[in-house]
Amino acid sequence: MLESYVTPILMSYVNRYIKNLKPSDLQLSLWGGDVVLSKLELKLDVLEQELKLPFSFLSGHIHELRIHVPWTKLGSEPVVITINTMECILKLKDGVQEDHESSGSSSTNRSTTECAKSSVKPRRIQQTAPSDPDLPPGYVQSLIRRVVNNVNIVINNLILKYVEDDIVLSVNITSAECYTVDEFWDRAFMDISANDLVLRKVINFSDCTVCLDKRNASGKIEFYQDPLLYKCSFRTRLHFTYDNLNSKMPSVIKIHTLVESLKLSITDQQLPMFIRIMQLGIALYYGELGNFKEGENEDLVCHTKDILGNSSGIEDETGSDMQYSTQYINQEPYMHQDDDQQQGWVSWAWSFVPAIVSYDDGEDDYTGTEGGTTLHQQKSQALKDPIVSIGFYCTKATVTFKLTEMQPESSYYSPQKVKSKEVILWEQEGTTVEALMMGEPFFDCQIGFVGCQAMCLKGIMGIKDFEENMNRSDAEACFFSCGENLSTKGMTYLTNSLFDYRSPENNGIRAEFILDAAHHKETYSEIAGMQRFGAFYMDYLYTMESTSGKVSGNQQDFSSSKSEDLVNVQEMSTKSLIVGPLNLRLDSSAVHRIMKMIVCAVEHEYEPYNKPKPDIVEGNRTMPNSEEIASLEEYIPTRLTSFTILKCTITISMAEFNLLGHLLPIIMGQKSSSGLLNAGSFQPLRPLPAIRILMDKINLEHSVPMYAEQLVQTVSSLSQPSDNLLHYCYAHCYLKIFGFQAGLTSLDIRGSYCLPTPIIPSFSTAIYGKLLKFPKYWTKRSHVPLTECIFELPNLTVQATRAQTLLLQTIYQSWSHHVGNVSSAVVNEVLVNEVFQTSGVKSKNPLPTLEGSVQNVELKYCSTSLVKCASGTVGSIKICAKAPGDGGKEKLIPLIQGPSDTRDLHSSKWLNESRKPESLLAPDMVAFTIQSPQYMDYCHNSGAVLLASVQGLAVNIDPVLYTWLMYQPQKRSSRHIQQGLSSLADVRVECSCAIT
Repeated sequence: MLESYVTPILMSYVNRYIKNLKPSDLQLSLWGGDVVLSKLELKLDVLEQELKLPFSFLSGHIHELRIHVPWTKLGSEPVVITINTMECILKLKDGVQEDHESSGSSSTNRSTTECAKSSVKPRRIQQTAPSDPDLPPGYVQSLIRRVVNNVNIVINNLILKYVEDDIVLSVNITSAECYTVDEFWDRAFMDISANDLVLRKVINFSDCTVCLDKRNASGKIEFYQDPLLYKCSFRTRLHFTYDNLNSKMPSVIKIHTLVESLKLSITDQQLPMFIRIMQLGIALYYGELGNFKEGENEDLVCHTKDILGNSSGIEDETGSDMQYSTQYINQEPYMHQDDDQQQGWVSWAWSFVPAIVSYDDGEDDYTGTEGGTTLHQQKSQALKDPIVSIGFYCTKATVTFKLTEMQPESSYYSPQKVKSKEVILWEQEGTTVEALMMGEPFFDCQIGFVGCQAMCLKGIMGIKDFEENMNRSDAEACFFSCGENLSTKGMTYLTNSLFDYRSPENNGIRAEFILDAAHHKETYSEIAGMQRFGAFYMDYLYTMESTSGKVSGNQQDFSSSKSEDLVNVQEMSTKSLIVGPLNLRLDSSAVHRIMKMIVCAVEHEYEPYNKPKPDIVEGNRTMPNSEEIASLEEYIPTRLTSFTILKCTITISMAEFNLLGHLLPIIMGQKSSSGLLNAGSFQPLRPLPAIRILMDKINLEHSVPMYAEQLVQTVSSLSQPSDNLLHYCYAHCYLKIFGFQAGLTSLDIRGSYCLPTPIIPSFSTAIYGKLLKFPKYWTKRSHVPLTECIFELPNLTVQATRAQTLLLQTIYQSWSHHVGNVSSAVVNEVLVNEVFQTSGVKSKNPLPTLEGSVQNVELKYCSTSLVKCASGTVGSIKICAKAPGDGGKEKLIPLIQGPSDTRDLHSSKWLNESRKPESLLAPDMVAFTIQSPQYMDYCHNSGAVLLASVQGLAVNIDPVLYTWLMYQPQKRSSRHIQQGLSSLADVRVECSCAIT
């Protein structure tokens, strides 16, 4: 009968994880078609042992479990499993307890697992033994497959809680339902056919609420904060593609989630707790917590096999097939770990990806013979790594930062309430997070969004700058914008997702994936990323190849291999981050809100998850052989990071109010000031002068060896390492800035900026630096540089009138003087009118402009364990004045120029000749080198060195310089004063020197 085949599958799910169940009663209820179980307790030890989570369960309860089996329509109606109110409480595993557990023999855990498996095997033989001559094996196999593929799971009121220190994180999902759908993603009873080797499922989550609260020493929550996420609904589409009907596991797995609206809210008390949770995720990702100890990797395989072989009705063959998935973790941070390092949490997550959809055909059951084991191993080696695509898509997301304050009730005995006030709003449109992986040799993650902006809300620190009665426009409230609007960009963020009607899966076509590193870089370039998103695009790619070809899934377990076994493996990790055209306005409202967020983030007493290890250098290190050195010379795996910003505009306004004196000390680690803030009435200052900075492109490149400590240990042990090996022992950083320019502008009463007055014309520059990794291994190599830095500046020009410099000084003083008074922002109106003249109107008394330029500047810095050295050259220096001349024409008056040829200084014709360098090959204006010891006790042996060379320099003291210096905005210079000054005789001082 069908009951004898289906019942063991359902019972294996329930009986394994729920306490105090009688299998006989459960079996009778299942044969009746409906099962109702109430007040169930989960087997927490079984969950912890099999899931291998870095968390431990404090409690786990199920209020009601319902199982409905339509025995008469089992081939056309789904089995429905309903869970009503499920609650689990977790906490991070105790590190001391984990260390104690890991110190025990791993064979003990392995033997426990084997015992558990052996105890289950006889039961499975009894469960699968019944047979019916009226039901052929092929029919049973097909029917079980249809039943498993169409099981509906409904969870009502799912509650998950995580507690750590004073943090209580709770997730409440009102309803979650998983069911099978057809090609139009409508609910249906489907199965895999020869014409359509695809299985589709949908998971709908309704009213997801996430809360983050703080508990006191007794474990109680005194004040409940606003939820981080309140009643958010989203849906997930799962798409599985199989190679044939007999496939045990899909070859392509796609899991994509879409959220239409995501509204997050974070208060000042929740921010440090939220950052703590984020740090926990990063620590788990990189395996920096002591939860996965040495020797547990094999246990993880055994436990995974145990889960798959017993909890889901899957035979041992599937468990053997699943072994490879735990070996290939697909994450570069877990590769080639030291023996004392731990496996990360992602290794656990990856091991269960195929388990979501795995099933068996009922053949080749447990036999206990060596022949069966050999068959299992052969089939396991024949399997290929599945292609897994995971995506998260959000149409519109908002994050609101709130400040809280206690609000006492009128009655003395009434409890206090927390009142929150919104101060910053972050809006983001068209968000995409995609991950593509194929076992361990290939992993790619792409993140991007179409547009974003940040806005100021209400008041900050008692200053009501954006209250409702201020009537300020949205343009003034928005201080950051990047990218485009989703209405103009379109739905490009959903390209090739399961929610894109143009995707291959939604048109009956098998999707093709780019799994080659070279082809990937050509396809997903900087231009392609900006065309799809526009605001931000990140591409993280990790690949592993062997010198004989791609690393396949049936090769050795690289996560547990030693370094000497990896000479034929080449790994590569690249990260590309691109930010589209952005506009950032730093005014008083924006700066104080940002600084307040930083203050709230640093005000906590949490201990870091990853504590730095003491610098212990082994005295006896093994020398590498010639083969290992040759392998390193050929290829060294590195991590490359590239960060690019396109068209960056930064506007720094004059401070309308300045309360940074109360915020900066807290950020610097000092105690907050107890003084009261002088927060009077706020009135916007118009016109508001500002500095505008434009940059065409900013590019930052960073490279670091992938396994720095192992590499440095090896290279430092060599007597004469090559330059190539030394190069990879450093972390390299290269910063390039293109088209940097700055000017003065002002914000008028209408909320628009005037055209900038140029102060610094466009120029480009570059900085390069490198830092030696793990210098503790190089203490006996005093000649090896610890740090090096090179700065290059082809040319730089600065031009300004005296009025412009005074306005720049006013802007600087408004930020540097922490007066704390709102009404202190005062600017001279005459000065502003002089700097920002009306377009098309000529000034009656134009002011002279000083212009200074330097060319070919190059500075170098280097330090070793004994000395530090700096050197530099300056090609040329020129300072001149632009003053009004006769006939309204502008005349150019040189003030300083070098290098100049001063050989004929004594002759009168020298003044009339050009003093420019004779050719481009002329010597630099200034060249210097300085070296000093790192420690004073070493100074007595080596001393300090200074070398300098200065070429000819011409200085001209002209009356226009006096006119430029003596300008005062409240006293406009009259024409007769300027004429009187110009009648004075010119005084020129020429000097020439050469010092060596």
